[in-house]
Amino acid sequence: MQVNINGIETRYVLSNEGGGPWLTFIHQLGGDLSVWDQLAGYFRADYTVLRYDVRGHGDTALSDKPFGVSDLSDDLAALLDALGAPTTHLVGMSMGGMIAQQFALNHPSRVDSLTIADSTSGTLPENRAVWDQRAHAARSDGMAALLSSTLNRWLTPDFQAAHPEAVEQIRDVLAHTLPEGYAMACEALRDFDIGSKLGTIRCPTLTVAGRHDSGTLPAATRAIADAIEGAQFELLDAAHLAPIEQSHRFAALLETFLARPV
Repeated sequence: MQVNINGIETRYVLSNEGGGPWLTFIHQLGGDLSVWDQLAGYFRADYTVLRYDVRGHGDTALSDKPFGVSDLSDDLAALLDALGAPTTHLVGMSMGGMIAQQFALNHPSRVDSLTIADSTSGTLPENRAVWDQRAHAARSDGMAALLSSTLNRWLTPDFQAAHPEAVEQIRDVLAHTLPEGYAMACEALRDFDIGSKLGTIRCPTLTVAGRHDSGTLPAATRAIADAIEGAQFELLDAAHLAPIEQSHRFAALLETFLARPV
């Protein structure tokens, strides 16, 4: 399905067989909504499950001007408005986790719970150059130049060997991401910094990290939990895409978290 959100044609998939509370999944940089196929299938009997492509990714159009993570959170708010969702549980991975945090700050009354995987609350000054380098590589050499290093950062060697079809799907999405969309998102993540505001988040929060994540160290994800009162932190035997690599364990954690009394 497509809908125009803030002037951008946006792709989304809505699975509401269960007719239950809204549950929204937000993908990583260089990904699209398909990364959540398995988890969406797991939860759609009990929740109204929403997945969508962030601007400049998948089949969502590219922005015509620079944007920040706050703009991406406003895209989500407009999408929920268009679909008639007053509130939602949010699950965000990597870039999606940054969007989810920003959404919880910008639209606190609309968040039923927050699940953040393999993410951070901001880019340290010494790491800003990494985002500039990735943006430059995408623009100058295309996505092919980033495939190998990104997949090795995202998934452990054991997972890549055991699940070649899953890896190929993730690789294909990354390879077909618009280089300019990827680069503009890199610049948005470079400038992201909401660490000092996390303490104002009051919704139930779960954070999950991959033990072998070399791109976003587990300590960065744990720090989000430490800053939000009552938040829970879990460590999985995975790399950067922990909810995908350990999908059964992540689903069990999320199911228990969502079912707990508020």
